Amino acid sequence: MDCDRPHRHAPRHEHSGLLVQEAFKRDPHGGDLYVFRGKSGKLIKILWHDGLGMSLYAKRLERGRFIWPSVTDGVVSISMSQLAYMLEGIDWRNPVHTWRPSAAG
Repeated sequence: MDCDRPHRHAPRHEHSGLLVQEAFKRDPHGGDLYVFRGKSGKLIKILWHDGLGMSLYAKRLERGRFIWPSVTDGVVSISMSQLAYMLEGIDWRNPVHTWRPSAAG
């Protein structure tokens, strides 16, 4: 899966496929996951084509930020394990929970 450099705002769903195609010269319909993080590090969006249409997953952390890999040339590839840790709010460089809510609300 490919990760992009942080954006001021993670791209809107309708623009994400075009960004993948134009800026990264990749096929947004190829089945790869494209991961975008907002500049603050609290929001992450994942875009992929499932064979029927474009899908979007978004997650905003209430506390902490998503740990982002170093980016060269605007794109970096990460493993599924690294993505899974990232989505759980775990620093994939040193897998330890960064924060877990103690109560709802």
